[in-house]
Amino acid sequence: MDGRDKPGHDVEDEAAALSLPRPLMTPLLFGLLVKAALYTVSISAISIAIGITLGLIVAAARASSTSLLSWPARVYVSFFRGVPLLVQLLLIYNLLPAIGINTPSVVAAISGLALCTSAYQAENLRGGFSSVPRGLLESAEMLGLTAWQQLVRIRAPIAFRLTLPAVVNEAILILKASSLVSVVGVVELTRMAQDLDTSLYKPIQLYSSAGLLYFLINRVVSSLGRLAERRMSWGRR
Repeated sequence: MDGRDKPGHDVEDEAAALSLPRPLMTPLLFGLLVKAALYTVSISAISIAIGITLGLIVAAARASSTSLLSWPARVYVSFFRGVPLLVQLLLIYNLLPAIGINTPSVVAAISGLALCTSAYQAENLRGGFSSVPRGLLESAEMLGLTAWQQLVRIRAPIAFRLTLPAVVNEAILILKASSLVSVVGVVELTRMAQDLDTSLYKPIQLYSSAGLLYFLINRVVSSLGRLAERRMSWGRR
């Protein structure tokens, strides 16, 4: 009697276990996503900082009256704005070893993001350079400031202040585009969600949590941008 009842009880126990509701997201899984999100922020922050720096240089070159500077800068911007970021990442990832430069995949990822965003930031900042009052530059020339001193002390700060909303918007776009770096082997937030989904098959829970983390990160960046804009406002006393 007991022997006949045991298999039946096993089936009932398994059915009951399958019918139990699964948790939407465990702390362990969410912790892995948060860790990947912080890694994403680190990669994006380094790329954005390099991109803005390069963008300032390229924008200054494009605004130059010397064709030796403006023409290469124009080609640079056209290339990195015209080629998809995914192709740029794959090209850099495969090109560096081909020319004898062996670097971690994260270096290739940061390089690709930085070069891409620098082209867009250069166009944003070029508009700021063209909006610098001519009277300020003439006064700087009368004071004996060199072209480099005018760039560092007058043109770049004013251009950055005038184009800050566009610069912040581009930073948010490149942060979201960082999900593409998984193609070169970098495990960022999106790749982590994909890997966990492959193992656990919880697509709704994982991708909605990843989306929430992206949303929170972008909100923080946007809020910091508005704060910086208010602090750098021309009307600030």
